[in-house]
Amino acid sequence: MDKVKERGLVLLGCGRMGSAMLAGWLARGLPAGAVWVQEPQPSDWLKARTGEGLHLNETLPASPAVVLVAVKPQMMHEALPALAPLGNGKTVFLSVAAGIPIAAYEQMLGSDTPVIRAMPNTPAAVGRGITALAGNACAGADDMALAETLLSAVGETVRLENESQIDAVTGISGSGPAYVFHLIECLAAAGAAEGLPPDLAMRLARATVAGAGHLAEVSGEGPDELRRNVTSPGGTTEAALGVLMDERTGLPPLIRRTVHAAVERSKELGR
Repeated sequence: MDKVKERGLVLLGCGRMGSAMLAGWLARGLPAGAVWVQEPQPSDWLKARTGEGLHLNETLPASPAVVLVAVKPQMMHEALPALAPLGNGKTVFLSVAAGIPIAAYEQMLGSDTPVIRAMPNTPAAVGRGITALAGNACAGADDMALAETLLSAVGETVRLENESQIDAVTGISGSGPAYVFHLIECLAAAGAAEGLPPDLAMRLARATVAGAGHLAEVSGEGPDELRRNVTSPGGTTEAALGVLMDERTGLPPLIRRTVHAAVERSKELGR
């Protein structure tokens, strides 16, 4: 992070994801004065950071260490051209904008620009995200390490072999939280249909999914073993799994179709 402290970091867009990352950096000791934020609709929280030295909508440094692009994809072609003078230099462009390929940044900024594309997910807002990264030929080992350091402020990071894997990552972890949230909705609705008060059914569903996810993360056992641990022969869980694990009508084919739909849409957005 020494490069960032010396040369500065530009955050282009500071909505939920940008704010989560910024809060993580500040909590880890990055001086607010080393950050320049470009955000047309700053939150009260962001405005308050100016009292700590953060530069909000001010003239940018001549050669920042990193420009982190966190604007919505549809705003990209409006926001990014102003930063073109920083291209083809030592500034690393790190993008968390969905659906925008590295080639698009190279076209706007120059082919010699170090570009790293990242796919985070929404649990980053509570420091429990996971972000996958892929860089272009100009992004060196130090650049990738710096990107991982920055993104680790909101959760885990994984490095991809190439950018083409981003679409699959999008289908699993990028869009995946929405699948889990819908599972909570479905469990709660099923509990209510069986006679539970809706608020109690929702409380049970939410805690069950959160607890099972945490157990899967920390237990050291694979999800198949954890599933078997819960499943007594001839018991209630076995009866339920007979429906859920049906290879024709159960969860396996449904999840395959779900992820495939997200991956195909990700590919369309990247064209």
